[in-house]
This record gives sequence, structure tokens and C-alpha cells, in this order.
Amino acid sequence: MKASQTFVSTLKEAPADAEIVSHQLMMRAGMIKRLGAGIYSYMPMGLRVIRKIEAIIREEMNRAGAVELLMPVVQPAELWQETGRFQAYGPELMRVKDRHDRDFVIQPTSEEVITDIARQELRSYKQLPKNFYHIQTKFRDERRPRFGVMRGREFTMKDAYSFDRDLVSAKRSYDAMFSAYQRIFDRFGLTYRAVAADTGSIGGDASHEFQVIADTGEDAIVYCPDSDYAANIELAEALPLLDMRAAATQDLVKAPTPDKSTCAAVAELLGLPLSRTVKSLVLATDDKNDSGEIVKTTVWLLLVRGDHSLNEVKAGKLPGLKTGHRFATVAEIEQHFGCKPGYLGPIAPCKPVQVVADRTVALMSDFVCGANEADFHHTGVNWGRDMPEPDLVADIRNVVAGDPSPDGKGRLEIQRGIEVGHVFLLGTQKYSEPMKANFLDENGKPQPFVMGCYGIGVTRLLGAAIEQNHDERGIIWPQAMAPFSVVICPIGMDRSDAVRSAAEALHDDLAGAGIDVLLDDRGERPGAMFADWELIGLPLRVVISDRGLKAGTVEVQGRREAGASVVPLTEAAQAVRSRLEA
Repeated sequence: MKASQTFVSTLKEAPADAEIVSHQLMMRAGMIKRLGAGIYSYMPMGLRVIRKIEAIIREEMNRAGAVELLMPVVQPAELWQETGRFQAYGPELMRVKDRHDRDFVIQPTSEEVITDIARQELRSYKQLPKNFYHIQTKFRDERRPRFGVMRGREFTMKDAYSFDRDLVSAKRSYDAMFSAYQRIFDRFGLTYRAVAADTGSIGGDASHEFQVIADTGEDAIVYCPDSDYAANIELAEALPLLDMRAAATQDLVKAPTPDKSTCAAVAELLGLPLSRTVKSLVLATDDKNDSGEIVKTTVWLLLVRGDHSLNEVKAGKLPGLKTGHRFATVAEIEQHFGCKPGYLGPIAPCKPVQVVADRTVALMSDFVCGANEADFHHTGVNWGRDMPEPDLVADIRNVVAGDPSPDGKGRLEIQRGIEVGHVFLLGTQKYSEPMKANFLDENGKPQPFVMGCYGIGVTRLLGAAIEQNHDERGIIWPQAMAPFSVVICPIGMDRSDAVRSAAEALHDDLAGAGIDVLLDDRGERPGAMFADWELIGLPLRVVISDRGLKAGTVEVQGRREAGASVVPLTEAAQAVRSRLEA
């Protein structure tokens, strides 16, 4: 293709609202144009990248035995009401009405629709297993869309859904998709890590995220360099940092700590390590009657070491909290503890509370915590002696670098990542059973489908790839994702018949060999032409000039290379093919 036949539109500066590198470079390279908050038009260069991504996904999904179909963007609310997600999904689900006042949703995902298809079409165990997928527009009404395509409201996603007769078969389907995802991301040429993850609002029994490694990633990935252990920080298990609880050696003392309402400030005042302090966090759960009125509120005191942080996902899975919880109000805190936040502790609250101690806190002795009185903390606090043992001991904290790995094979490290894929083993409770999606087994008895679902953020991959692959000049596309594999840059093409002839001949030779080649016939000055293609980030550049042709040579340069290689004109096509194959 010639540049004059497509559309190239670059900017010297990124718009002021472009916060991260991928957003800035995609705007500058003319790959996207902002239409509204979190909504973008994909320009020709950006769309070519999307189509490259989709092609690889289709090849590997088909290879894994999945069958492509296409489900609508707008879906009847009745299906979502069957699973309860119409109410439970939250404000990210855009709900709309048609002219007849019937409720619809603009789908963020398609579990309900595919389950409806399965319950109508898959009637017998003989038709199983089956895996359907589609690549479709999604919409999630993000409260604060940001970071360009990384956290947009409208986006493209590949989602697949497997249907099996039992858990054993479902795990095989899950493993097949996991392997397919590995092949997909390997082919993209990205550095990524597959990590165990929380199932979130999708639900299910098992889950893995595929994270592209990038310093700007929103997610924290926990891994052990000495083993295969890897997990999202929401799921990573935090082992207790003490082997056993030591005997008390200090008396309980109420120490004045004026205006010191944080563990760090208290530790500094008392001259103690932060790890000797205990942090108090207060949650509440509400019991409601059939009319939705609150009939009882239970207050929960969660305790983590002062240098640790609460993991809300883990806390939300505790007995009594997993059906729904919130942070307690200031009024509730004062009612139960007799003071404002910042000075709370487990010793003698005013009203009964449920005390949950992190595994490490449960083994601490002679520690420091709030005295339930403004400007005072207790020192020398010990379980059993100064207050009852906790009602529950559980893993409720985020791991930190240096923690022991749960598999016992080393110490944990943490890096940042961008989630681009997610696989779930759903089971039967989330969709099959609520929607009465059954098949008939060998005995003619109805059984619920055991489901799995598998997503890849197609448009998010553009941003993730750029966050991982860029320099001060612009984007550096992995070859499999690049809008074009090679660009031919003829210098003075509009003035030299020899340059024009050589450029067109090389273009035709490469195109005839099936290489995705672009000939820049715009007549730009060399500096502007090179700057454009370095910004857009094509993997390989061939420069043809009168000077080179007089010597019978052209210059070939990879996007990551500091300098060009001089190649005989007669060997240019082969040199390009060899470089791309390598």
C-alpha cells in the first residue's frame, strides 16, 4: 500500500488530557480520535492494529475448537434480571429503555445471552462440550474514564463461553483456553504473566488474569522468582510473619499520643518500629427485612499490622461479610468505640463488635493499638490477658515484597501489570442454575451446564503494548501487532525517477511475497518522514536515496536499532524478509 492511499495524521504534541504514555502516543500517532469521555474513533492506523490482533485471536480460538458467532450489543433486561445482575452490576451497566418503555442494557459482557442460546440449542450431553466466542463492542459506564483506551467506556473485547457436562470436562475446557491464551500472547510478542486472580463480579470457582508487564500498570502482580507462583495482589495469600505468639513481657499502659492518629505517627512518637503497631479498620453489615429496611447493623473491627494494608477483596469473602458490607460511619464508630477514628482498638469497646485479626496480628504480643480514647494508645497489649482472643483469624492483608511465598519456595516480589485477558471457571451457580440452562444426561435427566468464560481486551491491548514498547521517539510495535511490517522511505521520490522506480519495485516485490509493506509516497522531507514512522512505530524501515542508488545500496533499520545497515539493492527484498522472519 502507498501512504497516499491511506490516512496518516500525526501531532507534534499530545493533547493536555492525555495522561499516560500510550494515550499520548496513540493520539500523536493519529491512531485514535477522542469523540467523548472514554469514547474514541479508531483511525486507519489504529484499526489496522486491531485487525491484526483480532486475526491472531481468531486463529488460536479456532485452533482450540471454539466456534465464532456474534451477539448483539443491546440486550433485553429480562435476561439480566434472571441472574440478578440487572440490579447487582452497579452503575457501570448502562440501562436504557425503548419506545415501549421496556428495559434493555448496553452489554459490558454476554454471559446471559450466551446462556440463553445454550439452553435453547444444546439439549443433549451428546452436543457437549461446546465453546462459543465473539469479538464485539462493549460498553461500561466508567465513573472516571481515563488513560485513553486503557480505561475507556466503549471498547472491543473477545469473550468466549464454554459449556460442559461436569466439572472434570469443564476443567479441560478451561485448560484448553488457558493454553490458547498463552499462544495468543506469545504471538503478540509481549512480556506477560498469567496470575491467579479473584473472580470479581463475573463469579465462579477459578480464575487467572493475563497481565502485560508495564511500570504504569494499574494492577500489582505478586510472584516468586524461584517458583511458578503468581497471583494478583487481591488474591495473593499472605502467610503469618511469626511462627508463634511470644509470651507477654510488658505491662498494659495507656500512653498519651496527642494528635497522633496514624500508626506511623504513634510509632515515631514512641520510638518503636511501625511493625509493633496494629491498625484498626471498621466495617459494617446491615440485616434488612423484606421491605428493605435495616433491622440490625453489625460492626466489625478488622486488625492488620501497622505497616500492612487491608485487602478488601479478602475481607469481603469472610463469613458474615461476603453477603455485603460497607465502611462504618463516623457515628457508628463513635457509638461502638466511644471516640473518633484514629484511636480505635480491640480493648473494651463500648458496644459489642466482631473482631477479626490478620494472621500476623493474631500472633503478635506486646503490641500498640488505639485506647478508644482520643489522644491515647495502649502499649504492651496482649491477646487473652488484656482482651479476648479475636472472633476470627484470617488472611485479610495485602502481601508485601519480601513476604514468604505460599508455596514455600522463596520470597515474593511485586511488579506492575496491565490486565489484558481473564479466564474464569464459572461452574453452575452463577448463570446455568438461575437461568435454568440444562441439558439431558445419559439417563434423560436434566443437568445444569458447567460453564467457563474467557475474555481478551482487544482495544486495551493497543495501550498495553505501547506502555511496554516505546521510547522517546514514539511507539515500538511488536511485529505481529504493527499496522505495517515495513515502510519504504524514498528520499526525493518526487524529483528522482531512479528513486521512484527502485522504491516501487521493492514495494511490489515485498507485497508479492505477502509482506505488509507501506510505501511513503507523500513527498515529505526526510526528517519529517522519519519522525512520522518512528512515532507510529513500524518495525522496519528501508531508505532509498539517489546517493545510495549510485552505490547500488539501500539502508535497512529496525525500529529498536540505533543505526542503519547498508544492503545491496539487489538483496534488499531478501534482507527485509530475513529480518522479519528473525
